[in-house]
Amino acid sequence: MALIDRIEHLVIIPDGVEAKLSEDGDVTISGENGSQTRNFSHSKLQLLEQGNGLLVRVDLPRRKEKAMAGTWKAHLNNMVKGVTEGFTYRLKAVYSHFPMNLKVESTELVVNNYFGEKVPRRAAFVGDVKVKVVKKTEVVITGHDKEQVGQTAANIERCCTVKKRDRRVFQDGIYLVAKE
Repeated sequence: MALIDRIEHLVIIPDGVEAKLSEDGDVTISGENGSQTRNFSHSKLQLLEQGNGLLVRVDLPRRKEKAMAGTWKAHLNNMVKGVTEGFTYRLKAVYSHFPMNLKVESTELVVNNYFGEKVPRRAAFVGDVKVKVVKKTEVVITGHDKEQVGQTAANIERCCTVKKRDRRVFQDGIYLVAKE
């Protein structure tokens, strides 16, 4: 079995984006859409500044360290994309008989008249994402943190789960349509 002596992943930081690396492993990436901070600390992995990017390095990696290096690279790329372009998730409300009414209140989405229920269902927003309802049935979630946008979309999907009915017949709900 051949051993790899070193793995290095380079994450390029584009113009207009600033990356700061602190001694305790916190990385702050700032751009035109805001800034994000995340802790990257591990006993075997190193995060270094190199030229116009950040270098994820691990010496004599085992399988888990190799996987962790790829995960760190993906997180850093998502942070860079978030502060430059941002993330947008689109959801669509689907109903057959009872029309759902969607309304954005301060930190939650309120779904009225789901299957004719009198009590509204609510889905909480995570972090500083922006949610808006377009054309009464489309929900657009935007933000600079991929995890917050994804968790908000999951909360909205989960608030409209079908209970005590056959899901193959009753397909009403709010579903993810596109990730941009």
